[in-house]
Amino acid sequence: MRYKDLAPRAIVGIALIAIALLGGWQGGLFFNFLIGLAALLMFREWGRMHGTRRSARLSGYVGIAAAMVLANEGLILLGAAALAVTAAIYAFRDRSASIGIVYAGAPALALIWLRSQEQGMSILIWTLAIVWATDICAYFAGRTIGGPKLAPRISPSKTWAGLIGGMAGSAAVSAGLTALLTLPFSLVLAIILGAVLAVAAQIGDFYESHLKRRAGVKDSGNLLPGHGGVMDRLDGLVPVSLIVAGAVWLLQF
Repeated sequence: MRYKDLAPRAIVGIALIAIALLGGWQGGLFFNFLIGLAALLMFREWGRMHGTRRSARLSGYVGIAAAMVLANEGLILLGAAALAVTAAIYAFRDRSASIGIVYAGAPALALIWLRSQEQGMSILIWTLAIVWATDICAYFAGRTIGGPKLAPRISPSKTWAGLIGGMAGSAAVSAGLTALLTLPFSLVLAIILGAVLAVAAQIGDFYESHLKRRAGVKDSGNLLPGHGGVMDRLDGLVPVSLIVAGAVWLLQF
C-alpha cells in the first residue's frame, strides 16, 4: 500500500508543525528551549547510530547545551565558539562525535539567530515552510507518480518525481509566503530560492539516509510514530537553516 503510513505521519506531522509555529510565534526562551531540546535529541540519535563513546556523548551534550544557553542570551558567536571547541576536542579522538556535535548544534544556532532578526518570525516561518513543503510534496509526488529512482544505493524510495514535486511545492510556498509576509525579495527570486532550497533539503535527507545505511538502521530513532526519530524529521532543515542564515547575514535583510 502506497500510503499505509500516511495516518500516523499526518497526525505527528501536524502536531510538530503546530509546536514549531507556536514556538516561532512566541520566540524568546520558549522557542530557544525547543530548538535546544531538538539539538540534544539529534545528537543522542547520532551517538546511538555511530556507537559514540559515553565520554564523547556527555561532552557533546554539555557543549550543545552551553551553546544554546549562550545563544539564548544573545551571544551567538560565543555559542558557536563553545560548539566549535567541544567539537575540536574530539576531532582526532572520535571524528564521528565531532561531526555529530556540529551537525546537531550548528543548525540550532542558525535558527535561534534567524528568529532574533528584525523580520525574524517571518523569515523563520518561510524557512520552515519551505522544508515542510519539500517533504510533503516530495512524499506525495514520489508515492503517486513513482518512476526512476534518484539514488537507489543511498535511499531506495526516493524518485526523480519526488524531487521535482518537492521543488515545485517549495517554490510555490516560497512565492506565496514572500507576498503574504512581505519579505524583502521579488516573487521571481522567491520561486528560485524555493526550488534551490528544496534541493538542499533533499541533500540533507540523502546525507541522513547515507548515515543510516552505514549504521544498518531503518530510522534514526522511534520517538515520532510514522517519521522515525528527530533526525529523520529534521534532516532537510539542517542544510536549509544554515544556508538561509548565511544568506541573511551576508545580505543583511
